[in-house]
Amino acid sequence: MIDQASGLEIPAPDLAEIINFRQYTPTYASAGQPNREQLQSLWAEDFERIIYIAFSTNPGAIPEEDKLVKDLGMDYLHIPVDFSRPKPEEFQVFADYMQQAPNKKTLLHCQVNYRATAFSFLYRVIYQAVPLTQAKADMNTVWQPDVVWRDFIFAVLASHNIDPHCEGCDWTPASLR
Repeated sequence: MIDQASGLEIPAPDLAEIINFRQYTPTYASAGQPNREQLQSLWAEDFERIIYIAFSTNPGAIPEEDKLVKDLGMDYLHIPVDFSRPKPEEFQVFADYMQQAPNKKTLLHCQVNYRATAFSFLYRVIYQAVPLTQAKADMNTVWQPDVVWRDFIFAVLASHNIDPHCEGCDWTPASLR
């Protein structure tokens, strides 16, 4: 079911408790760090793979998340993305993995869903043909990217010949407002 106010899917109640959980489609969501019980809830809600794009040494990270996820029978991919230095090739590893099975029910997560919403914005615009305005508004329900992430997003979009500017898309970093 779609939330009329946000245009996003309404998640199951147990998933809505995961920090900044956003359900974009029935098969794709992003979030902050789920706890051990929430990993079980993701499995119970038929998620088939978990992709983690932060460091396993971050506060709140589950060091054995890979084993917990695999023991539940889900696929797991870890791409350690440095928050202060994201690289376009890291996004491409994620996108290539997603494209191997684009309909596999997937959660992309980091610590608070900043990295993950940026990657989700890019993936949805580049590979799912979601309009820039919609994808940007969805990302802004979690955060307004800082200069580093705005420049990263612009670089990835440019490599796909996509102009990041659209009506209603304010890319001014929150720290400069």
